Amino acid sequence: MNDDLATVQRHTVRTLVVVQAVGAVGITIGIATASLLARDLSGSESQAGFAQTAQVLGTAFAAYLLARLMSHRGRRIGLVTGYLLGAAGAVLAVLAGVVGSMALLLVGALLLGSTSAANNSARYAATDLAEDAHKGRALSTVVWATTIGAVVGPNLTGPAGALADVLGIPELTGPFALGAIGMVVAAVVVGVQLRPDPLLLAREVAGVEETPPTGTAWARAIAAGRERPVLFFATLGMACAHAAMVGIMIMTPLHMEHGHAELEVIGLVISLHVLGMFAFAPVVGILADRYGRPATLVSGAVLLLAAMVLCARSPEGSSWQIFVGLFLLGLGWSFATVSASTLIAQHAPLDARTDVQGATDLVMGLTAAAAGGLAGLVVDAWGYPELAVCAVGLVALVAIAGFGARATTRLAVTGRVSP
Repeated sequence: MNDDLATVQRHTVRTLVVVQAVGAVGITIGIATASLLARDLSGSESQAGFAQTAQVLGTAFAAYLLARLMSHRGRRIGLVTGYLLGAAGAVLAVLAGVVGSMALLLVGALLLGSTSAANNSARYAATDLAEDAHKGRALSTVVWATTIGAVVGPNLTGPAGALADVLGIPELTGPFALGAIGMVVAAVVVGVQLRPDPLLLAREVAGVEETPPTGTAWARAIAAGRERPVLFFATLGMACAHAAMVGIMIMTPLHMEHGHAELEVIGLVISLHVLGMFAFAPVVGILADRYGRPATLVSGAVLLLAAMVLCARSPEGSSWQIFVGLFLLGLGWSFATVSASTLIAQHAPLDARTDVQGATDLVMGLTAAAAGGLAGLVVDAWGYPELAVCAVGLVALVAIAGFGARATTRLAVTGRVSP
């Protein structure tokens, strides 16, 4: 990488670090209260996970749509759009609590997913100008930045409740009000600072012509996967790890509340979980670059399995099993997501890069949305420990994906399949 590109890459990563830190507050501050608000508005514990499920579903579709926008207009426009749509969703969530409308909460949650989609796209933006040998480190640095806002976010549930009292809105909507502010700030930062656009510059440097793409974005993503099978395995691993994490995470506040855990303690557990998700990402990125992305993906499956065992054995309320289990759940997700995302960033062809990344995040979101919707039904019918046992099947698929990615990348080296 020449000096000019290296300078742009450093500026890009610094900008994305700030954006992730601020935007993460908007995403995570409502995690500890969303299921509780949905339960209160719907009057049913079986529907408690629907708000988070709607957000995950919104993330899936927004990822696909934002990827198409980025393909034509670049990363900056796509990210700004995602954060502003998320802010609008947070405002609707507040309004839903005020008027007592579950339907309005679900619409707001769908739009909130746009912010998650934007944050996911930001990790790919960090790799547009990075060298292959350092893509894992660049991607994981941006993922790590989420720690700043994500750990702070859930712990703002107390102050957010005080803000709700001042504004005269329900206590559980306070976190969404604060989150909306964080999303707007993130949109402003990326709109002003992400120049030049890393994706557009990468295309210019590579000599990729700005010609209208043929076929649909989904068809181009499928074609890339057929040419490079490692992309399919990376998508499988990332989708199943995300689904397992979402299913357990969104039901944890309810499991703890059944044992009379206070809201602040629930927020602390979620903070520890988010710490595992993001704080060690740079270490994971270095391991992925040094020892191989497939091996790191398999390691993520092992950590997720340990998390499921602890969650299955955790009693209602606050316990050491739920604290450690949620931390390992986040850490296993980090290993799986960083390694799988880096595989996609490395192997997706430049002319179809956003198509592949958008399709991958769409699959990841739909899988997680299904898991989130089923999680509430499983807990309502059988219980939280049984949910953790069911999630082991998803963890097994993560391990299979890691071994499959290893096999296909080895075949690529020998020239038997496209790299």
